[in-house]
Amino acid sequence: MSAGSCLQLTAPLRFVEDLQPARGICIGGTGRPSLAGITFPVTDPADGSLITQVADGLAQDAHAAVDAAADAFPTWAATPARQRAEILQQAVALILAERDNLTAVISWENGKPLSHADAEVTLAAEFLRRLAEEAARSHSSYDRTPQDSPHALVTSRPAGVSAVVTPWNFPAAMVARKAGAALAAGCTVVLKPAAETPLAALAVAHILHRAGLPDGVLNVVPTIRPSAVVTTWLNDHRVRRLSFTGPTGLDTDLPARAAARIVSSSTRLGTNAPFVIAADADIEAALDGAMTVAFQHAGQGRTLAARFHVHADVAEEFAARFGAAIESLLVGSAFRADRKIGPMISASAVSTTSRLVDEAVAAGARITHQAMVPAGQGTFYPPTLIQDVPTDAALLHEESLGPVAPVLTWTDEEDLLRQINDTEAGHAAYIYSHDLKWALQLAECIDADLFGINHSIASDPPAPFSGSRPEENRDNVRDFLETQCFLVDPSLTSPLHHTTAHPS
Repeated sequence: MSAGSCLQLTAPLRFVEDLQPARGICIGGTGRPSLAGITFPVTDPADGSLITQVADGLAQDAHAAVDAAADAFPTWAATPARQRAEILQQAVALILAERDNLTAVISWENGKPLSHADAEVTLAAEFLRRLAEEAARSHSSYDRTPQDSPHALVTSRPAGVSAVVTPWNFPAAMVARKAGAALAAGCTVVLKPAAETPLAALAVAHILHRAGLPDGVLNVVPTIRPSAVVTTWLNDHRVRRLSFTGPTGLDTDLPARAAARIVSSSTRLGTNAPFVIAADADIEAALDGAMTVAFQHAGQGRTLAARFHVHADVAEEFAARFGAAIESLLVGSAFRADRKIGPMISASAVSTTSRLVDEAVAAGARITHQAMVPAGQGTFYPPTLIQDVPTDAALLHEESLGPVAPVLTWTDEEDLLRQINDTEAGHAAYIYSHDLKWALQLAECIDADLFGINHSIASDPPAPFSGSRPEENRDNVRDFLETQCFLVDPSLTSPLHHTTAHPS
């Protein structure tokens, strides 16, 4: 790390030290070491240097976290919704007050450029703000049955202890979105943040406690052994909800494990999002959108585009301009203001991206444009445009989280749809066309649930985040509630008996 970087990191280093990450297992409102006394390293992906050591939780730590959450649940569930909302609103104010430190920590451990990390802080605050507003709303109704009797009173109650597992690509915003929803509903939480980026999650947890969250309501278990921790939670009858976002691997059997215990789960898996450009598209707008959704966060986002399907009439022009823009990208440490693309999260992530590209090239694809990356220890991969990719290449089908843009051409709409939907990982999609009717009709045929139509952002705090399990604020809070229905026959209800004397 350069001397300039050290000077820049003085304040966030103190901020990290204040988190006491070696005592980063937060149970019952108190930070402590792992019961086994072990830690794991968190490193700067820009150069591989050590940031700090974080407590490494095991199954016994996970069990202790559930003990604390279960003990705190009755009181937190009975806390008035307005009071819960005020705590979340206070957390919003504290997040914004700590904006500079949070931005630096996200950038440091994740590798995001500072501007992108700052935007994530805003996103985290906005999630909590909206969830606070939702916490204070009623989730109940009153109606009459078709026979006019009985009357139906429908209300809800907090489900119970909720396990939350968050990813490394949005380490603060996803804690706010998922844990915040559970807290708004009146549930207590056991949280496992991503091992690559535990510091932002610990920071958000500390802020929530400073905002007034009672002890035991939010418990955090960082670990590099996610299976041991999450399996412990799923095997515990006190855990009633699971909310998970992460890479493929652990997540593939989480819904089945949850179903086996009849635990309601909301999971967010991988993606390989298509970006469609029609012959009549505004190429300038499409190019701007493509640069955003291909290379933001070094391509490491589940709503980012991984395949560019360009109509043959405009493919040559688009590829040439797209390639020139890629070659002009400045890649480097997130703490250099002129660098727009940072490192990938790990050497393993770089290896996966390299493998997918190498396999495609071996099968006949051509790398036509690349940006330069700095030499050294960092986990950088050059932003890349690749053409002539065979339709059966793994690059077009597996989860792709890297700064690589395969450009394919199309002329026949049915063939286009076959290519788009020929993947197991469908989450987001983008369509650029002047013909809005055509774009919407095409979208209805695409196996995805988030769409950007002439727009490069497919997710926003007010909007649902998925089709089958919508993570919009209202629906996300409802995921952590249990519905209760009371059927009341008013004809058999006795009038109230007043014991006070009536005036004569």
